[in-house]
Amino acid sequence: QVQLEESGGGSVQAGGSLRLSCAASGSFVSINDMAWYRQPPGKQRDLVALISRRGSTNYTDSAKGRFTISRDNAKKTVYLQMNSLKPEDTAVYYCAVDSIRTIIPWSPARSWGQGTQVTVSS
Repeated sequence: QVQLEESGGGSVQAGGSLRLSCAASGSFVSINDMAWYRQPPGKQRDLVALISRRGSTNYTDSAKGRFTISRDNAKKTVYLQMNSLKPEDTAVYYCAVDSIRTIIPWSPARSWGQGTQVTVSS
């Protein structure tokens, strides 16, 4: 089982910055993709950014140019640097990690963090 501990959320004014962190721990063979999702109030949870094990990244259009996802494989941690924040970025942010829990039997798994609130005021 993979446990994820998120940190770094908070309240900022528009134009400000925040850095989210998500550290993975527990029993697994490897970690593959790591990602950040967000869920605004009353809306569905959507992908913000994803980073592969080798460092390839993908961003939703609203995050491009403002957010940067990165990872430290040695620390089993994924980060989301958020700059030029806007009120519409207000949401609960969740990290998600795809891992291989065991090889025999082959056991891929997706784990979710508990969520961290990001509030951007105008």
